[in-house]
Amino acid sequence: MATAEIGAPASTGVPPEAPARPWWRRKRRGLLGGVAVVAAGGGLVLAVTGLYGDDGKSTTRAGDGTALAAVQEGPLSSQVDQSGTLSYSAGTDGIPYSVVNQASGIYTWVPAAGTQVDCGETLYKVSEKPVILICGSTPAYRNLAAGDDGKDVRALNKTLVNGGYADRSELDPGSDHFGAATAAALAKLQDKRGADVTGRLNLGQAVFLPGPLRVGKVMAVNGTGAGKGRPVMAASSNRREVTVKLDASQQSEVKEGDQAQITLPDNRITSGVVRRIGTVATSSGKDGSDSGSATIPVYITLKHPKDAGTLDQAPVQVQITTDGVEHALIVPVTALIGRAGGGYAVEVAAGDRGQTRIVPVTLGLFDDANGRVQVSGALSANDRVVVPST
Repeated sequence: MATAEIGAPASTGVPPEAPARPWWRRKRRGLLGGVAVVAAGGGLVLAVTGLYGDDGKSTTRAGDGTALAAVQEGPLSSQVDQSGTLSYSAGTDGIPYSVVNQASGIYTWVPAAGTQVDCGETLYKVSEKPVILICGSTPAYRNLAAGDDGKDVRALNKTLVNGGYADRSELDPGSDHFGAATAAALAKLQDKRGADVTGRLNLGQAVFLPGPLRVGKVMAVNGTGAGKGRPVMAASSNRREVTVKLDASQQSEVKEGDQAQITLPDNRITSGVVRRIGTVATSSGKDGSDSGSATIPVYITLKHPKDAGTLDQAPVQVQITTDGVEHALIVPVTALIGRAGGGYAVEVAAGDRGQTRIVPVTLGLFDDANGRVQVSGALSANDRVVVPST
């Protein structure tokens, strides 16, 4: 009988029509009785619940097609492996921002797809007049002038201060009042951008969106009429983000703040953190009938955005760490066998002649990514358990 290490999972040989979900996760969610299907070697091994008695004293001899793996002791993390897409983050609903024009005239300059526009910069031009990006969540809906108050004024004040057109001692970026300091700073911005220097902001002279933008699809064409209320372009933020379509049955396992490891297309690894989890499941099945393929979007922010370079819509591999323990007894998931009456056991080598004994175990944390599980029972580190051979 060969001896196997358990640092990596055994190859499975699961036929293409088998579910993509690991068998041990499916078993935890309800396949606790009857026959459990274990992927091993070149085919499927059936572990029949009730094959071993509940007294834990059965002694047998490990059969052909099996190997021994040492019980390990140490830290264990529960991880979820998924493929994802590296891109730029869109709105909170995952849909790109729509840039809507309110100016009258002719489009004389629109940016190319991929252009990044910061707060206070020119987003596009109508009749050679700049339309400036103001960073705020309230869309432009009125003219702004001295004496006005509101969230849109607060966004304007913040953009002016952050852009260096006024000091904080002169203009409070958190103020929602349009005063003399706002007018003076706005005049400086208008002069720099080549706009009419008026110290007021008329509807159509600016677009209000939550933050700096990366231009996506551009609908406007230079030389065509700029219709009010019509979209000019679609844009995302300039933040790098990975989107993962998580199996809906795993939704409760992943939470905001979980750490993630992202493998880029060139095999470099960078880190991230789960920023947001969607609430609406979608299905790839026809007419949404295939509930088994329902997924939830998970959005992961990169801790080091520069690692991603200029990659957009690039496929990546993601490993999300959902839990962890410092000290655990660890066995391969393929070592688990069912017990009559429910529960699990492992088959432990009991001597040098191939004899084994059945040891009931209680399951703890699962490491789905590497096919390992925390167990407790009458086991010790370096005991050897029977697993399917590879």
